[in-house]
Amino acid sequence: MVVHKAAKYEEIRRKRVEENKKLIEQLNLNKLSQALRSTPSPKSSPMKRVKPRTPQLPADLSVLRRSSRIADKPPSNYKEEPIEALGRPRSLRTYSHGRRDLANRVYASDEDRACAIEKAEEIESGLEPDFPSFVKPMLQSHVTGGFWLGLPVQFSKAHLPDHDEFITLLDEDDNETSTKYLAQKTGLSAGWRGFAIDHQLVDGDALVFQLIQPTKFKVYIIRVNPGEDSDEAAQQ
Repeated sequence: MVVHKAAKYEEIRRKRVEENKKLIEQLNLNKLSQALRSTPSPKSSPMKRVKPRTPQLPADLSVLRRSSRIADKPPSNYKEEPIEALGRPRSLRTYSHGRRDLANRVYASDEDRACAIEKAEEIESGLEPDFPSFVKPMLQSHVTGGFWLGLPVQFSKAHLPDHDEFITLLDEDDNETSTKYLAQKTGLSAGWRGFAIDHQLVDGDALVFQLIQPTKFKVYIIRVNPGEDSDEAAQQ
């Protein structure tokens, strides 16, 4: 019984082997396997050698390459040379009027200032009413430093041009000075500096401005210290 089963199993195995051989021949697997074996395997690329890094020494800043033109000269030592602070560059334009020393400003007392304003108001009251006028006391910003003269806003809106214009100042000796009127700022800019210096205006003086033409003022000057020497006032 056992011998019969073994013979039957062997017969089945033999048939499967023959069937597998036929299938392999049909698929040409034998040729493919031989072709794969005969194909040389790709060579692996050799690893690149990494050159070890050499530690870098700190650069010697004391020795610098220098031009042959100055090679024989000693190197500059910038630590010994102070650096000047940056500031507004000086203008190359020159003026005919000397700049006043701002450190020697002299401020008028309240009593003297009020006295000059009172005298100016008396002069204004005696002027012709057909020509509008106003009194303007002088401050340090009007006669030194910035030399800017702000005019009364209401007066400017009512009587002066609504655009920038040149306005002439006529003093009591009929000397004329052209100034630039800035409508938006309602004040006198260019030209006012020359008028202030030429007439030696100081802090505390009071001026009466009378508009005799659309762009011309008659100016009356009331000194805060009428007995002061004019040369001394010019140095302030």
